[in-house]
Amino acid sequence: NLRTVKAIPLRLRGEAPAVLEVRGEVFMPKAAFERYNAWALEHGEKTLANPRNGAAGSLRQLDPRITAKRPLSFYAYALGEVSALPDGVQTHSAALAWLRTLGLPVCPEAATARGAEGVLGFYRTLGARRDTLPYDIDGAVYKLDRFDQQRAMGFVSRAPRWAIAHKYPALEEATVVEAIDVQV
Repeated sequence: NLRTVKAIPLRLRGEAPAVLEVRGEVFMPKAAFERYNAWALEHGEKTLANPRNGAAGSLRQLDPRITAKRPLSFYAYALGEVSALPDGVQTHSAALAWLRTLGLPVCPEAATARGAEGVLGFYRTLGARRDTLPYDIDGAVYKLDRFDQQRAMGFVSRAPRWAIAHKYPALEEATVVEAIDVQV
């Protein structure tokens, strides 16, 4: 199913190592979600509840032709196993830049910040722009940039000690119950 996601290149640009595991997230942009649901209504197909569920459900399809019809996108966000890194790639931010040169999409919002005030400033700025982003987000993830410092911090269970998610408050909207249909 991932091979049908147009944002994921089937061939990398330039030279890649023999082993390159790229971690990322498949998502459905808001505008693409709206267009898909309009198309689905027009063609008598089932609409998607929201972009997040739409993306997750699309990847779980048994038939890749169904997945291929869904307007999915992808952002790489980390390296997994890599047989050899290019010279100079010793930080997370440098790795993301390298992935871009290979033709992999990386979130344009990714940035580096220094210290608690830097990351909190990023969090507030991103939060202020949250509604205008072309995709849904529920928070920001902070990662220690230097790989040597990441290795020194290590992991707890399967979670890295060198990364943490900072969630935004849940979006809430009022709704009106128009009817209740009770069935026995």
